[in-house]
Amino acid sequence: MAKAQETQENETKKKPNKVLPIILGTILVIGVIFGIKEYIYYGKHVDTDDAQIDGDISPVVARVGGYVDSIYFQENTHVNKGQVLLKIDDRDYKVRLEQAEAAVTGASANINVGQSQIYATAANSSSARAQVESAAARLDKTQKDYQRYANLVKDGSVTQQQFDQAKADLDVAQATYKAAQDQYKAAQEQVGATKSQLNVTHTGVSQKQVDVDYAKLQLSYTIVRSPSSGITSKKNVQVGQLVQAGQTLFSIVNDSSIYITANFKETQLDKIHGGQKVDIDVDGYPEMKLHGIVYNFSPATGAKFSLLPPDNATGNFVKVVQRVPVKIKIEAPKEDMDKLRPGMSVSVSVIIKS
Repeated sequence: MAKAQETQENETKKKPNKVLPIILGTILVIGVIFGIKEYIYYGKHVDTDDAQIDGDISPVVARVGGYVDSIYFQENTHVNKGQVLLKIDDRDYKVRLEQAEAAVTGASANINVGQSQIYATAANSSSARAQVESAAARLDKTQKDYQRYANLVKDGSVTQQQFDQAKADLDVAQATYKAAQDQYKAAQEQVGATKSQLNVTHTGVSQKQVDVDYAKLQLSYTIVRSPSSGITSKKNVQVGQLVQAGQTLFSIVNDSSIYITANFKETQLDKIHGGQKVDIDVDGYPEMKLHGIVYNFSPATGAKFSLLPPDNATGNFVKVVQRVPVKIKIEAPKEDMDKLRPGMSVSVSVIIKS
């Protein structure tokens, strides 16, 4: 009996175990299939999970200082380009505008006064010219009288006293003529000076008008409008708060500028070029399948734009594969685009072979 049992155990040990080879063979076949699929896939695709959604963020800055009078939006809400979002107390700027307009009115009145002065000096110049002509005629007559008396005194036809009187009249006529000429010259110079003064006044009016335009521009800055359509964020202002020119009030994430920045290894760039199609997986929405195209490449690696870029000439050197940012345009329906937010992580796959 014991011998028969021992014989049966020996036969059981000699019987081969067929389960293990089957399992190993199955694993080997699966590994081969998986390897072939991966080889074929990476022969047609270049992947990276070092990618995120980006977008243009416009900071809204106060261009004039003052107290905030009204706020017409809520944070994280959509606004349209040109929409009034905030108003700064404009009373000071209205007063400055009124002062500038009053200065223009006063300067314009000076123009009218200057024009009247030109007319007056022109009339004086005409009168002085008439006096010159009258003095010239009187001088011509006295010169002729003097010549006649000079000839007559020689033969005694007139007395010496009469000749002396003719000579005195000539001297007076000559002096009167010279005085009339000087007066006419002075009147002409006065006309020129008045015209020059009027030109200066015109220039002053133009300057005052520039002040008016500047005051209007400053007044318009008290109304803060949205520079683009998008969603407001990072609101840093409240009603009654004193803001300064140049202070950032809030930001707007443009809703028409969403794109992807994918950081590919430098060893992958030889297979990527503009216009290639891209498959996009968004970590926040696993079921969302997006598509895009390669748009352009950064002119430098990300390390070169860092706060402390590496300098390999300073000593020890360890070669590190660098990454180059690549911009990818997203092609997706609006309802999908509205779900995307700058900073969200994505995985991208560039199709290098169809």
